[in-house]
Amino acid sequence: MKRITFYLDFVSPYAWLAFVRLPEVLLGLSYAVQYRPVLLGALLQAHGNPGPAGIAPKRAWTYRHVQWWAQQHGVPLQLPTQHPFKPLPLLYRALACSDDGTINRYVAGTVLRHVWQEGGDALAPNRLATLDVALAGQTRQGTHADSPTPRALLRSNTQAAQEAGVFGVPAFEVDGRVLWGLDALPMLRNLLEGDAWWDGPDWDAAPSHPSGLL
Repeated sequence: MKRITFYLDFVSPYAWLAFVRLPEVLLGLSYAVQYRPVLLGALLQAHGNPGPAGIAPKRAWTYRHVQWWAQQHGVPLQLPTQHPFKPLPLLYRALACSDDGTINRYVAGTVLRHVWQEGGDALAPNRLATLDVALAGQTRQGTHADSPTPRALLRSNTQAAQEAGVFGVPAFEVDGRVLWGLDALPMLRNLLEGDAWWDGPDWDAAPSHPSGLL
């Protein structure tokens, strides 16, 4: 059985789409998933990447693309009233349900649906209160969104992700290999199936390929 680390931030619509599609794409394979919330903004900043929100035409394209993609694949998606937003309140709530930085699929799905399926302001106090009720059975005893533990777990997760080579979300790590993005799901299946390409030289050779811009 292969183990997949799924790095996600709830602010990403692609994380939601990949979360929904993952079981279907990997149907019939033996695997286990660890969901690890990270702070996407910190990963983007570490690589000097403004992200889609920092480039106006790319931001508009992202909303068009994810809504079209969701419609094509039958995935419910409704944009929140404001996006992007600061996801820390959601990340802390999810990690209040964790002892080690990983969350289960129920917690991940509950928070993702809160953002991407229900519409509205993802950070509105009344909606956060409803989310707290939905997560109440998962929250660790003595831990809540404002306690130190979720903050420490988020810092640790984000740092570990950066060290592993994660530069965006969703990202999937298997045996030290990091695959990025919604469109990497077929590639992830291919890896888990043991395709011969993964034993060849191309993966390891990619970082050292000469650049014409240096």
